[in-house]
Amino acid sequence: AAAAAATTLPGLRRLWRGGGSGAAACFPLGRALVDVRGAEAAPFLQGLLTNDVTRLVAGDGPPAAALPRALYAHALNVQGRCLYDVILYRLHESPEEEPHILLECDSGVLDAIQKHLKLYKIRRKVNIAPCLDLSLWAVVPGERAGDIARSLTKCADQALILTPDPRTEVMGWRLITKKGANLSEIIPGSRIGNIQDYHRHRYKQGVPEGVKDLPPGVALPLESNLAYMNGISFTKGCYIGQELTARTHHMGVIRKRLLPVHFSAPLPKDSIPEGAEISTESGKSAGKFRAGGGELGIALLRLANVNEPLCLNLAGDKVKLTASIPEWWPKPASK
Repeated sequence: AAAAAATTLPGLRRLWRGGGSGAAACFPLGRALVDVRGAEAAPFLQGLLTNDVTRLVAGDGPPAAALPRALYAHALNVQGRCLYDVILYRLHESPEEEPHILLECDSGVLDAIQKHLKLYKIRRKVNIAPCLDLSLWAVVPGERAGDIARSLTKCADQALILTPDPRTEVMGWRLITKKGANLSEIIPGSRIGNIQDYHRHRYKQGVPEGVKDLPPGVALPLESNLAYMNGISFTKGCYIGQELTARTHHMGVIRKRLLPVHFSAPLPKDSIPEGAEISTESGKSAGKFRAGGGELGIALLRLANVNEPLCLNLAGDKVKLTASIPEWWPKPASK
């Protein structure tokens, strides 16, 4: 585990000096972890997920130190729509070790994702089990720099994983600890943040996470910015839902995307129907609201309408909103 932390240090040091104010904020995430281990763990997940899972297993490739510690991906249905958004974490250290992967998912779909995995397991040498003895944290860095290398080595038994979020640098890091671990020992000077602030940060950056932002069987991966968030390989072999996704990518036309939105007034709590219509001033449909809190949210919008004044239709009322293109998106925007 000390090596697990050490391999990610250059990225962590860079982020440690980056944006935000004060110390790093550690947010306790209500997401679940599933343990997937066994000789065939990587080829098994490879056929179910959008990203190239073989990158997590050394084999004949680079030494373990050069392998990614985390990968983002979606599991799709046969129609190519999102079922689950996941982050995979590599726990094994060397090619000689049995592959051992942790899969992070929305806690509301923990049972469903285990059934999904077991349905396709067939006779593969893979063990699948929920991880109830671990805690998952998002760490969003502040401005104060600190030498965390020594601390990480000292507390390696408490921090199983501490790695940059694989989706985008603006999301900071992901930390997995044993339950009850002392965070101030793992990341000196850190503070425990309010989870609502974490969601506000996500919405501001336009980063979807979980079933509200990515409704299962409804959301499309490329409209959900999966390629921008390093969550898909267009060169790997077959996986469930690949055909439609590859066709959309190679046609090169994505007219709608998930975008951060800012409302003129705070939204009423829990009274916004899923998929509430967003329209232009002239009443033309511009997209659908997905989720939000306060004056921030995330919505699936037509890119052609991004720079127009928009409004959310709520039971006859109209709430004005503006959409924006996130700074972290590739420039110029690729497919």
